[in-house]
Amino acid sequence: MSSEASSQSDRPRARDVGIAPGIFATGTDNAITDLAGVRVGHATVWEGDSVRTGVTVILPHEGDLYHERVPAAIYTVNGFGKLIGVTQVRELGELETPIALTCTLCVWRVADAITGYLLARPGMEEVRSLNPVVGETNDGFLNNIRARPVRREHVRAALESARTGPVAEGAVGAGTGTRAFGWKGGIGTSSRVLPESLGAWTVGVLIQSNFGGILEIAGAPVGRELGRYIFQRHVEPGGAEADPTDPGDGSIMIVVATDAPLGSRNLARLASRAVHGLARTGTPSTNGSGDYVIAFSTAESVRRRPGEREPRRVEELPNDAMSPLFQAVVEATEEAIYNSLFKAVTVTGHRGTVEALPLQQTLEILERHGAIRR
Repeated sequence: MSSEASSQSDRPRARDVGIAPGIFATGTDNAITDLAGVRVGHATVWEGDSVRTGVTVILPHEGDLYHERVPAAIYTVNGFGKLIGVTQVRELGELETPIALTCTLCVWRVADAITGYLLARPGMEEVRSLNPVVGETNDGFLNNIRARPVRREHVRAALESARTGPVAEGAVGAGTGTRAFGWKGGIGTSSRVLPESLGAWTVGVLIQSNFGGILEIAGAPVGRELGRYIFQRHVEPGGAEADPTDPGDGSIMIVVATDAPLGSRNLARLASRAVHGLARTGTPSTNGSGDYVIAFSTAESVRRRPGEREPRRVEELPNDAMSPLFQAVVEATEEAIYNSLFKAVTVTGHRGTVEALPLQQTLEILERHGAIRR
């Protein structure tokens, strides 16, 4: 990766500067990897002056996912996107492969690479069907997307580098070439842990931000005060809504993990609540937006094994216990989006430059509106 993006470690996460949405505590790393066994891997593809993309993978547990599947659900906010594997997840309510995120024209190559990688593993010799789940956002301003630059070795590198613990955010992996609200977007993550009295369950979220609107942070009108927001030229004389800073159409992929024992029905309900956290950041989910939420449970008690035919007892959380999880996913989604913006750096690529969110100006706006917690 160029030194242009290597300075991300110098930029704070939202919580580091006092932006802490909600009421619940975070997990140890404030990341989706606070769920036991969940791993995240990135491969950043940064080549020449025009390739700025990558792949990010999320592995729900450390075992053989094909033979030990997790309940899952997918919620569509606006379906202008390419999400491979969606119909089988909706039909069967389960994941049998890792989740991968990448660029729009790379989804098929990533799906093929994951399929080849998994079929070659021990125990997969007789497998005749596989459902890779691959989502995307369009990074075609910074990235020469028509070259479809994500290759088999990049997918393998992401899978084999997947780890627990802190997750790299900003312009990394599938977030390398994305932009959000007219600024540089990328990968962001956050988590929430419910108090013991509410079950002590953990909810983790990872997002790939590449969407637009009128940026709000903790209720402060950051986009308006920075002079960059959707439809600006229509409502403000002399407004400059034009590439590369057009803060309109785009997409977001949201991945939600929980250790609460949920089936696919309540996971679908949990996925739909992530949209409330997305809305708090100021997006209307435009016509050109591909906005999807993929949710899964890591609880061993609800895992599924292929070939099972006998009835089995499954202990699931009841409906009346879902509200705290809804609150947690709203908070974690909102903060994950902020983290993707705060950690991302300015990137120059295929068609120009996308600037990072200006931190000093943003912090001044947040201070002025009383949005920073002390």
